[in-house]
Amino acid sequence: MKGIGPMNPDAKTPRYLGAAFLGVVLTSLSSGVATDAATGSGSISSILQSVSSNAATMRFAVLAGMLNAAGILILATLLYVVLRGQGRTMALVALLCWVGESFFYALNQVAATGLITLGTDFTKAGMPDNSFYQTLGTFLYRDIYVLGGNILMFFYCAGGLLYYYLFFKSRFVPRWLSGFGLAAVSLGLVGAGAQLLGNDVGMLAYIAILPFELIIGFLLLFRGIQRWSPGPASLPEVGAA
Repeated sequence: MKGIGPMNPDAKTPRYLGAAFLGVVLTSLSSGVATDAATGSGSISSILQSVSSNAATMRFAVLAGMLNAAGILILATLLYVVLRGQGRTMALVALLCWVGESFFYALNQVAATGLITLGTDFTKAGMPDNSFYQTLGTFLYRDIYVLGGNILMFFYCAGGLLYYYLFFKSRFVPRWLSGFGLAAVSLGLVGAGAQLLGNDVGMLAYIAILPFELIIGFLLLFRGIQRWSPGPASLPEVGAA
């Protein structure tokens, strides 16, 4: 079937977009779960000891995180290609927001790599109390990794708000789905702002983002793009063979 004008120069672009959504979900979950398993919880001394004992798991988390950072750039670019016809300036700002997200995700992996080395040295030194290990560990974990995670979520939600509005405007996916995405990232944006102001809201503010990304990823991968309309008539599917 034919596509919709210059919006989609490659008939398979929406399918690639769906695969990118799912790839980012997979690498993000893998990195997050592995990082939580490797760092554990408690004091910074406990975290350094845990990272030292679970260095292989932490290295896997870093690898998945770097793949995720690259995947975010691919996803952001594909979204820009698909949605720029609905508002080029808004799509460009959203792209830049997700470039910022990718940067801070990569920065987090640098901090995580530093924690592996620091945790190993800390354990070999006999885990001394009140030493520079705790100071440097606090800087890497709390001041870079945790803070960086809050900043990248702010960039993600800000960019997502723009991209998912363009989806809502275009009707390329059902409006209930793009509306769900708008609600999810709006809640996430409030949560990220609260985190940056020093309020611990946990993952509750972001929990709706995961099902949205899974649903839109599978929809785009297997159905491409359609012009969904309130009536029975709709434009042909974009990206179908």
